[in-house]
Amino acid sequence: MIIEFLADGFEEIEALTPVDVLRRAGLEVKTAAVGGHGLTVTGSHGIPVTADMTAEDTADLGGIDMVILPGGMPGAKNLDADPTVDAVLRRVHAEGGILAAICAAPMVLGRRGYLNGKRATCFPGFEGELAGAAYTAGRVEEDGRIVTACGMGAATEFALALVRTLKGGEAAEALRSAILAK
Repeated sequence: MIIEFLADGFEEIEALTPVDVLRRAGLEVKTAAVGGHGLTVTGSHGIPVTADMTAEDTADLGGIDMVILPGGMPGAKNLDADPTVDAVLRRVHAEGGILAAICAAPMVLGRRGYLNGKRATCFPGFEGELAGAAYTAGRVEEDGRIVTACGMGAATEFALALVRTLKGGEAAEALRSAILAK
């Protein structure tokens, strides 16, 4: 299972593109609302989204293969401050799962040491938050169990990289072709 955390102020395209693309690839993706105010989370552009569950519902879930953190402000800061997000990241990383973040959200991974010795990218201006990473300024970086992307314009590339990480290059290429992505 894949969990994507949504906190108020998330970047809508960075959040919904991976969910859509991963589900098209036949993968189970659940969104989890952060902040303790129910299932509705409002994006940085005022678009409300109803999550599948609350962040607290993920605390005891087993079988999480990947955690996705969308960017946007103050969404990324809200993710960074949430103790449930922190606990799930710690558990999934310890169990060999994949951590993925886009735009400003790689700072959440950097602040916890998950980027040490990894190639990573983020939205310009957040490079200083990628502690221990080799910052590349690339659009998408895949380094072992860490996938990062620079921002909204790379959301489809990011999503396809997540498919490639979980299902292989052939599956990602077939999906890329089917959705007419470059």
